Amino acid sequence: MNWRPRPYCPATSDQLRSRPCAPVLVLGALALALASPAKADTLPAILHDMPDTSSLAGLSVVVALVLITTITALLHLTGRKIWLQREASLMADLASARAKLDRANIFLAAERQITVAWGDPSQPPEIEGDVSLVTDAPVPRRVLGFGSWLAPETAQQLERCIERLRERGEAFRLPIASLSKRYLEVEGRAIGGKAVMRIRDVSGDRLELTRLRERHGQSLIEVEAFRAMLDAIPNPVWMRDAGGRLAWVNAAYAKAVEVGTPALVVAEGAELLERTARDAAGTARQASEIWRARVPAIVAGQRHMLDVVDAPSSAGSVGIASDLSELVTMREDLERQMDAHSRTLDQLSTAVATFDRNRRLVFHNAAFRQLWMLDAGFLEQRPSDHEVLDRLRSEHRLPEQADFRSWKATLMSLYQAMEAEQQTWHLPDGRTLRTVISPNPQGGVTYLYDDISEGVDLASKYNGLIRVQGETLDTLKEGVAVFGADGRIKLFNPAFARLWRLDPAVLSPENAGAHPNIRPHIDQVAALCAPLLPNEELWINLRSIVAGLHDARTGFEQKLERADASTLECAAAPLPDGATLLTFIDISASVQVERALTDRNQALMDAEKLRNDFVHHVSYELRSPLTNIIGFTQLLGDGTVGALNPKQAEYAGYVMKSSAALLAIINDILDLATIDTDAMELTVADIDIAETMHAAAVGVQDRLVESGINLQIVALDGVGTMRADGKRLRQVLFNLLSNAIGFSSSGQTVTLAALRRGNDIVFKVTDQGRGIPEHVIAKVFDRFHSHTLGARHRGVGLGLSIVRAFVELHGGNVHVASVLGQGTVVTCTLPANARASAQGADAQLALVSPPKADAASSVSGSGERA
Repeated sequence: MNWRPRPYCPATSDQLRSRPCAPVLVLGALALALASPAKADTLPAILHDMPDTSSLAGLSVVVALVLITTITALLHLTGRKIWLQREASLMADLASARAKLDRANIFLAAERQITVAWGDPSQPPEIEGDVSLVTDAPVPRRVLGFGSWLAPETAQQLERCIERLRERGEAFRLPIASLSKRYLEVEGRAIGGKAVMRIRDVSGDRLELTRLRERHGQSLIEVEAFRAMLDAIPNPVWMRDAGGRLAWVNAAYAKAVEVGTPALVVAEGAELLERTARDAAGTARQASEIWRARVPAIVAGQRHMLDVVDAPSSAGSVGIASDLSELVTMREDLERQMDAHSRTLDQLSTAVATFDRNRRLVFHNAAFRQLWMLDAGFLEQRPSDHEVLDRLRSEHRLPEQADFRSWKATLMSLYQAMEAEQQTWHLPDGRTLRTVISPNPQGGVTYLYDDISEGVDLASKYNGLIRVQGETLDTLKEGVAVFGADGRIKLFNPAFARLWRLDPAVLSPENAGAHPNIRPHIDQVAALCAPLLPNEELWINLRSIVAGLHDARTGFEQKLERADASTLECAAAPLPDGATLLTFIDISASVQVERALTDRNQALMDAEKLRNDFVHHVSYELRSPLTNIIGFTQLLGDGTVGALNPKQAEYAGYVMKSSAALLAIINDILDLATIDTDAMELTVADIDIAETMHAAAVGVQDRLVESGINLQIVALDGVGTMRADGKRLRQVLFNLLSNAIGFSSSGQTVTLAALRRGNDIVFKVTDQGRGIPEHVIAKVFDRFHSHTLGARHRGVGLGLSIVRAFVELHGGNVHVASVLGQGTVVTCTLPANARASAQGADAQLALVSPPKADAASSVSGSGERA
């Protein structure tokens, strides 16, 4: 094929000769010849057809193109050579890989095995090898059915290993046994991005190696378990190598030498035993002997006694130490307890003697020696039981026996007895002993002797006391019956039978020869008593108390109204032995007297109420006209209606004074009546104490001047203010001052003092009068009780009653102290912060009476000593 390039030149041939396209054609022809030697023969034709050029520029271009074409051809030849060498290398690698594959196939075929590879999850696994190794069917996929040729537990274990291999690339090696008793080894690895499992038959040396591995693994498990057990025990354990150095220790050893961990103990070589003990153990180890010794050692900072055993082994020795300190302590404790036990038995009043299996005395207390009056030297020789009995018989201290030899033989037979025996010995000196012969677990017996002479005497006295009590119960007028825990009557007295009109033979059938267990039950007794007391609920309650089951037994009391118009008082009391005591008392006469007294008391209360209503009514009825009298008397005294002569003015003054005193008495009566009806309330506010005292003193100025008595007011510094009803407090002080002035003589002094004592305010009114006898002090606060005691003072007996009522209304108290011939001190103690009544603080005073007249404020209250 002749190929000629035809450049795109639209000009003619003559025009092409004069254009630079010709060099290009020449250069292209050379390049074609270099690139393809097969086409070199076409180069002359190409050059022949090219036109001649004369242009220098055209020649330069041709030369350049020739150089470029030459370089390109050289590069092409160099690359082609490299490619050929690479091809040869790859062919050699391929041949080598094929040789290795052949050798691998030869190796794989040399033993029976199966290979399973998992790659792309969407593709089934690749299974190669002899599938007859695990299954008889020639189906490779049967290999993955592990449950068909493995035990269920082994199949599950293998599946878990494969799952970890495929998910996490975790390699495994697992020796297994198939159902056909074939020993296999399964190995899994991640190779080239695939999970590969190999199953191969283990036989011969490999089988033995597998078994050795299994045995080795089991041995490691046992050794770890053994070491874990040794770490758990409190005894230090150690192992030494052939050179006597520590090879392993347990946790107790590390704790004993106070080093952090067993590994650190081995690294540091911390020794528990002292040098002498280690040398002795090393000497025994070299002689292949077991070394045993008790040696002292420092364990956790404290000195202990250890029981050490060090045994030689093929690799060195193994040792263990047991702490004997606790054992020594317990032995010493036991010895101390035995000593204390002996000392305690010496303090007992019960005689104790212990004989061993050889019937020799091994222990006795002081009470035994004193009971039988035996010599201490004789007892210290550890005499036999026969010798002790013979000596006591010769001294006539044992009970008299018709056949002493037989009686002693009976005692000796108790050495072989299994249970203790109790006997009562009546001694010739009149004493009675309770003897307990108890066999010991180690052989021998222990004798316990109790002197029960006093108990026998007490039993005799007790029986006599029971008879006396029975006679006493029979003479009581109260009906008494005792019911047992089973609800049957155990004891009753004749008064009980008479009170309920019962036949004693019915309540105590054993008196007629019947069995005591047929005594009547509480239900039968209730049925017998029902005609006199048809109260079914009461008998149900009594039956519940007597025979019911209760968490806590309680008593019971009730009055019973019987059908015969009599009244009984019933009481039930639980007894310590589970029985119940019922008592019935006829209180008909007392009830009648009580009713009479109740009626009389009600009559007195009605009379008192009538009296109070009368006084209250009369006081109101007297107050209105008295207020008019005072008003008109003031008009007459003021001269408003005309001038009065001196005599008339004097009489008007007397009328005014008497009317004011009468009004004060009426006001006091109204206040007491208001307090009695609980209608009195206080108007509580802050008041100045000194100011209140002076205000009360102003009201008694006329009396002071008239009687020639001096008044001294003492308000200590710091007394300050208090919360109280100022009006009632002034009334209290006014009454106390009036009372003191009335019992004082001319020229004497009355003192009004106030002081603060903690949270209380104390008012004291002191006079120098006659004093009050002791038997009168208790009655000075009684209403309408007035005692003049020879003084000129007169009163109706309401002043101090008003004082006490108002002071107690404030939450305080009043105290009177007096000495005959020296005077009287009345002390009022009030809280500094008095509370108002139930209606609250600052409540208005709610009085039944109308407001008092102004005249009463200056002469309020009729002061009196009593």
